Amino acid sequence: MRSLAAGLVKGLCVGLTAVAFFPHQVAAADKAVQIFSPASPLSAHQTAAPGLASGASPDGDVSSHPKRANFGQEPKSRDAGKVADWVVDSGDNSGMPFLILDKVDAKVFVFDTDGTLRGAAPALLGRGKGDDAVPGVGDRKMSEIRPKDRTTPAGRFVALLGVNHNGTDVLWVDYDGAVALHRVVTHNPKERRLERLATSTPLDNRISYGCINVPAKFYDDVVKPLFTGTYGVVYILPETRSCSETFRAFYDVDVRRGTGATAKLDEATEAGLQQQDKKVGGKKARP
Repeated sequence: MRSLAAGLVKGLCVGLTAVAFFPHQVAAADKAVQIFSPASPLSAHQTAAPGLASGASPDGDVSSHPKRANFGQEPKSRDAGKVADWVVDSGDNSGMPFLILDKVDAKVFVFDTDGTLRGAAPALLGRGKGDDAVPGVGDRKMSEIRPKDRTTPAGRFVALLGVNHNGTDVLWVDYDGAVALHRVVTHNPKERRLERLATSTPLDNRISYGCINVPAKFYDDVVKPLFTGTYGVVYILPETRSCSETFRAFYDVDVRRGTGATAKLDEATEAGLQQQDKKVGGKKARP
């Protein structure tokens, strides 16, 4: 863990209430968040897509034995399966654990470094439909964010665990956009968040300001252990565009049969992530 002096950011994540200590802030009071870090001095949030550079080429050699993600018996959508297979076959996760959020099905899948599923759970996500964050939404007051702007952005993000001022941990997904994955917020009974998670349909899972809510046990037993002491990659699937439009290096393993190329953190990306370290310190997160 980095020292307190080097790793504090402000923010709390709440589900539409002023008393929940989670990655969004509804109350006006500033709350501090300490960022956990592995050995290298990188930040809690990295921007989407440019994080890893893929060595795969559209004209590369074709392998007859592509690698695949192992979902076991867990049901998944076609897009979730294809994105997970692409991640494993291409090595886009660069040896890090990864997580896929299927927004259409409102479901989270968590994988270890080699693509074996460690757990899956329903999720609550942004009330607004769309795959892009409104520019500057992460810096707005909660009262200024219209329902249609409360989106969970699609894309590829390098994530890291952090904790708020009183020790509540969250997984920062998009720091600049103030989006995190955390235990479900239950402070406002009118929102019925637990009931929404328990229903069999994803139609009532749109309630947050953009953060991803998951069952507390799932967070504690699956997400937190796997992401402790390491970075991870979060892939948020689109709902208004295609996967190929969302993930720049994406390919269909069944069509292309893979190349065996491995994605790596390049020097430019490394420098960019370190630059993010200098920015954390005053961020107020949204729910």
